[in-house]
Amino acid sequence: MRIAIDTNALYTTRAGISRYVRKLLQALRAHKSDGLEIIEIGWPVENFDYAQPQRALKTLYRELFWARLPARRILRKIAPDLYHSTGNLVAFAPRPILQIATVHDMAVFRHPERFRPWHRFSGRAGCYKLHKVQHIICISQFTIQEVREVLGLPIDKISLVYYGCPFHPEEGIPKEKKPNYDISSEFFLFVSSLEPGKNARLIREVYQLAESKQINLPPLLLAGTRFPGVAHEGPPPQNWRFLGHQTDEALVYLYRRALALLFPSKYEGFGLPVVEAQALGCPVICSRVASLPEVGGEAAYYSEMTPAAYLEAMLRLMRDGPLRRELVEKGKAHSAKFSWSKCARETVEVYRHVIKG
Repeated sequence: MRIAIDTNALYTTRAGISRYVRKLLQALRAHKSDGLEIIEIGWPVENFDYAQPQRALKTLYRELFWARLPARRILRKIAPDLYHSTGNLVAFAPRPILQIATVHDMAVFRHPERFRPWHRFSGRAGCYKLHKVQHIICISQFTIQEVREVLGLPIDKISLVYYGCPFHPEEGIPKEKKPNYDISSEFFLFVSSLEPGKNARLIREVYQLAESKQINLPPLLLAGTRFPGVAHEGPPPQNWRFLGHQTDEALVYLYRRALALLFPSKYEGFGLPVVEAQALGCPVICSRVASLPEVGGEAAYYSEMTPAAYLEAMLRLMRDGPLRRELVEKGKAHSAKFSWSKCARETVEVYRHVIKG
């Protein structure tokens, strides 16, 4: 069984899709399945920099030229049994090669304001083409519901395969490494990307509310987020620290010491930081929106998405030791349900189902 896997996300983003592709590849290669051969297909040119017009030109080349000509030539040459599109549906396999796609969310339809014009256009165009592939993997029950509501796809064409937990105890947690900057003995943690749907604005309002009430909150460390991404919202509170992209080793260190992960995201297909934090003994404060109740289970602390409610939740986890310990234990047990080895096994089952027809 020769499977070609789209790896373009590894070169275009550091968000959850990139983590999914990297971890799935590792797990598939470790999967004990006779005859499983994995072949990576992608344009291996990094495009992480936000400088224009370089970023736009690379995006256009990848999606308008590489996907239509080089990618199809490569697929014809290697002739895999199946091609797996792991992110935005960019390239189509020439017939008779079978094709499946992983759908992470329908944010491009539900929250178009989060995307630049080109990404809105190309993202929607890719989603509309999902009718042409043989099968679809969705990463949560919530995403299945979204796909059916937005695109009207039949349930027998869709399989549920959850993400794994990047820090699953049975799959090797990276050794923690103390970052080379000063860290307060108490701090809250925010792990996310730049875009507004992650809702750093709400946490800013929480800190402003606390200041107005003369409540001193511990510092907030923002991993994965750079200040230029939220500069239009005004100057941050004085005790915020923007850390930018962090290694897994640094994230392990931060998760293990944070009072809680603040995750006020408005929309998630899965929400990897939730299970990452839970696996490492970090309580999670989030809201009952999108996939988060499904992914956080009974191990997360759910708050209304208002500054007052989030402030109350943060203060409670600071002061209520028994509650915090309860959430830590529940989180470790709950996050153990999500593993990349399980994700790989279930993905291979989809491959076999589609190939057998």
